[in-house]
Amino acid sequence: MRGTLLGTMGFVNECTSPRMRRDNKRKTLGGAVVITRIFRSALIGFGLLLTAFSTLAHAQSIPKTVTLVVPYAAGGGTDTVARLIGERMSRTLGQTVIIENVVGGGSTLANDRVARSAPDGSTILINHVGLLAAPSLFTNLRYDTKTSFEPVGLVNNAPMVLIGRKSIPGAGPKDYVEWIKAQGDKANFAHGGLGTNSHLCAVMMGNVLGFKPTVAAYRGSAPAISDLLAGQIDLLWDQVTNALPQIQAGTLHGIAITSSERLEQLKDVPTTAELGMPEVSYSMWHGLYVAKGTPRETVGALNSALRQALSDPGLLEKLKQLGTLPFPDGELTPEAHARLFATDLPRVAKLIESSGIKASEAK
Repeated sequence: MRGTLLGTMGFVNECTSPRMRRDNKRKTLGGAVVITRIFRSALIGFGLLLTAFSTLAHAQSIPKTVTLVVPYAAGGGTDTVARLIGERMSRTLGQTVIIENVVGGGSTLANDRVARSAPDGSTILINHVGLLAAPSLFTNLRYDTKTSFEPVGLVNNAPMVLIGRKSIPGAGPKDYVEWIKAQGDKANFAHGGLGTNSHLCAVMMGNVLGFKPTVAAYRGSAPAISDLLAGQIDLLWDQVTNALPQIQAGTLHGIAITSSERLEQLKDVPTTAELGMPEVSYSMWHGLYVAKGTPRETVGALNSALRQALSDPGLLEKLKQLGTLPFPDGELTPEAHARLFATDLPRVAKLIESSGIKASEAK
């Protein structure tokens, strides 16, 4: 690597004309060092080269095949995001990235798979609130949520949107919310599993409107949306990623969204704050994790690959079309991920406690 780096530096020097070399000499003004524009550009470019070489060097310590474990069914929102970033991370790392869907146990099977994997960066978990909720929901976890994982980085953040069957009466979102309030516990909410965002948002809404929602668990968004379309169930809080096509097609009602402002893609769907429910504010965020004990340089290489993936214009456009975006650049570090994880863990536990759910064995 040093030889390659030196060769690159030599190439830069050889391509510099005598005039450019004179211009790039450091000059002094009153004892201060002045760096010319050309020299400054060269320094910046060299810094970028060092970053790229560093990522590649650390990536060499990662096995040739990397498995990105998805706790949910293929075709869902998490799976879609995993495939988008996995493809681009593969290019940066120079490794093969395989998507493995490990479904079941409220995401605990996938969580356990990664927690027990070799701490070498070869097995990565992508998950959302399912990881945070597990210790409050299940009594038979074989891993410790707080200590079994190394955060790699935050991926994307998306609001949740409430969708309803087309036959719910009313002329618009305010009427639909009034209908839900009048129905109380007779209104039934689909969700993707206890402790998922769809379940927690239903709990929050019930707390705000003064009723305990009746909930029905589904193995993912796709079957829940199918029953909504058939009129077999009333409501579902879902990722914008999944709900957007149905709302835009007019086959389901778009009722409320948890973002601070209306989305450009869903201008007719008001925020929960507009509808008098600002407390219903949970968003769907994904993060990447590896097993505890993974070397810091390996975590750093994976984080660098993730950040490069999230800076890809094609990926950004696809995420925008799905109603989600990456976190700001300053929040993409493993440390920022760890802080958000630590903040949301007790918040999720409190919500689950307020729902009255008792912990049981994961199946």
